[in-house]
Amino acid sequence: MDWLLDTLSEPSMVQAIILISAISAIGLQLGKIKIFNISLGITFVFFVGIVVGHFQPDLNADMLYFAQNFGLILFVYSLGLQVGPGFFSSLKKGGLRLNLLAIAVVLTGLLMCVVFYYTTDISMPNMMGIFSGAVTNTPALGAAQQTFRQLSPGDAKGFSDMALACAVAYPLGVVGVILAIAFMRSVIAPKEQVAEENQKKKDKTTHVGEFTVTNPAISGKTIKEIMQLSPKKFVISRIWREGKVTIPTSESVLMLKDHVLIISVKSDVENIKILFGEQENVDWNKEDIDWNHIDNSHLVSRRIIVTQSKVNGVKLGALKLRNTYGINITRIDRAGIDLLASRDLALQIGDKLTVVGEKTAVDAVAKILGDELERLRNPNLIAIFVGIALGLILGAIPFPFPGVSIPIKLGIAGGPIIVGILMGAFGPRFRMATYTTQSANRMLRQLGLVMYLACLGLDAGGHFFETVFQGDGMLWIGVGFCLTMVPVMLVGILAIRVFGFEYSKTVGMLCGSMANPMALNYANTTVEGDEPAVAYATVYPVTMFLRLITAQLILLFFIS
Repeated sequence: MDWLLDTLSEPSMVQAIILISAISAIGLQLGKIKIFNISLGITFVFFVGIVVGHFQPDLNADMLYFAQNFGLILFVYSLGLQVGPGFFSSLKKGGLRLNLLAIAVVLTGLLMCVVFYYTTDISMPNMMGIFSGAVTNTPALGAAQQTFRQLSPGDAKGFSDMALACAVAYPLGVVGVILAIAFMRSVIAPKEQVAEENQKKKDKTTHVGEFTVTNPAISGKTIKEIMQLSPKKFVISRIWREGKVTIPTSESVLMLKDHVLIISVKSDVENIKILFGEQENVDWNKEDIDWNHIDNSHLVSRRIIVTQSKVNGVKLGALKLRNTYGINITRIDRAGIDLLASRDLALQIGDKLTVVGEKTAVDAVAKILGDELERLRNPNLIAIFVGIALGLILGAIPFPFPGVSIPIKLGIAGGPIIVGILMGAFGPRFRMATYTTQSANRMLRQLGLVMYLACLGLDAGGHFFETVFQGDGMLWIGVGFCLTMVPVMLVGILAIRVFGFEYSKTVGMLCGSMANPMALNYANTTVEGDEPAVAYATVYPVTMFLRLITAQLILLFFIS
């Protein structure tokens, strides 16, 4: 067994990989444990690394340095690819207001860091470490560490202390956001208000209704003309007239006593009833109307996935699928969210469309949209490696900044996430396939983050317990808890009480601004629907990018 002992004890590439793998496996298994329905999830990898690092094993430093940095690069680039398609659209309309509030969370925390820096004896590098742990954002720590290494290349202890400060503040960073959400639910947004919001969400769910045309004002008009009469959006899926069911086009004319099958949101039913007339209960097996029977042939309903890059970003109405092929698109699923198939909806790679029509017509539409599932299952690795290379080149470019003696670099965290976002948003326009399935992208992100956290824990573990119990650990914990609670509570109260934001959107925004998926899991249990998750996804990319950049700027201003 000497060979095994030698393999595990002597510094080498193999020893480093075995240790990182063991730490990752144990941490991920522990991450399944829940206490009071709360779990630290993947963060357990970080703390297992700290425990192992406490015993200061003799390791290959170069291998650990490479694994840590490559893990960070892989994570931030994959994150950029994932959020890229919706990044710029999230800045519009309601998304802009959410992002402004999320930015306020970030800036409030940074302002507090400056105040604590002048009122305590905590150095700015350590303050950035505490800040990264308080907002549960280890990539921001990686960006700050890279800047610190650039400013103080020989200060290995200062580099490690930043990771140590992050580790000390991290646990209460997770718990603090959850406590803030619980407080807002019980005090700021009482249960009655939350219940009212849940009812509104139910009203926005998709509704299928059967109506009889009894309004003389729309008799003889085309569907296109009728749609212009109503401010509400809906889809006329089928028309029954004189014993026959047909799939309409925008030029189809409605007559009195026609029966129409309409898809809309539930809250718009009353408006649609005023426009068309009498509403009936949908009965798919009713003797007088068989909605599944069209011209002696059975309807085909098929889910088609958009994989054709030429269709990416094109509005549904511009494709003229309904008029050309006589089909109906009844639903569009985007990342698990049902969208109404309106003319102005821009399609994205990965959208799943439910198409109803005759088989030959549906097959023709499938060819236009792509529907090549294997194409999505096999990611374009060229785009991934080219994007990472371009991101690192961008991160290495020195940008002069007024008042700072050393040029600013985006580094290995800032450069790849910017290129990832740009590739995800605009890659298809240049015939570059950048889409990956959610599971494939999640695999890349999780792999990169796990590698990074395992190495980060090993680096911070040597003096962790000594610092917590004997050094400045308690001060760091207190400062970190303040950096977690104050921005979240302050912006949360302003959002709900002053600006009138819904509780569900507010808590999702707060979880996204703090990069805290564990808190999001808790928030999802307090409301119905997916509003918290949507708000989380809306603000997450902007705040992640902002934290990566500001962590570097703060160090440059206060150290250079």
